[in-house]
Amino acid sequence: MNEALKPSESQTPEAEPTASRSAMPIWIIVLTLLLLFLGAVYFDHHSGWFDKQVYAPYTSAEELASYQPKSGAASMLAHGKKVYETYCGLCHGTDGLGKPGQAPPLASSEWVAKDITSLARIPLTGLNGLIQVKGRDWSLSMAAMGASLSDTDLAAVLTYIRESWGNQNGAVTADQIKVARATIKGNPQAAVGTPK
Repeated sequence: MNEALKPSESQTPEAEPTASRSAMPIWIIVLTLLLLFLGAVYFDHHSGWFDKQVYAPYTSAEELASYQPKSGAASMLAHGKKVYETYCGLCHGTDGLGKPGQAPPLASSEWVAKDITSLARIPLTGLNGLIQVKGRDWSLSMAAMGASLSDTDLAAVLTYIRESWGNQNGAVTADQIKVARATIKGNPQAAVGTPK
């Protein structure tokens, strides 16, 4: 054997290494806490608060419920809301409060409580001139926005208007709209006037 590789008798073998206590680097602690915090925030925003009805990609039970099929009166209101937002919401506002100088409010309006024929006359024939809504005069021009709607669509939108924003005036049926159309067709020039 080579003399350089032989351990000499005067050399003692090194002692076995031992673990010693040393401080953990602070950056590891900060990074761990930051990752735990970000994970908690993500979980908080995407968990749905453990509601069994919530599945990805929905973030709340209310959002999930809005996509569920509706039936009966709820179906009519949902359809009416969609038609309202398409044809009426731009001027009257999605909250039914109207827009100053443009369109009167529908919320708590005496016009909404009128009989079906009088109420249907406005979207079917339009409106020109001065009217009074909630004690305020409105001089406006409204096109016959509902003339192209089917009886079902017009009934749905009038039901939505009559049952939203504090209005509690009852549903409108397609048959009532059919009767109103026939009445209005026989007397298209009848003045809208002031509400009863």
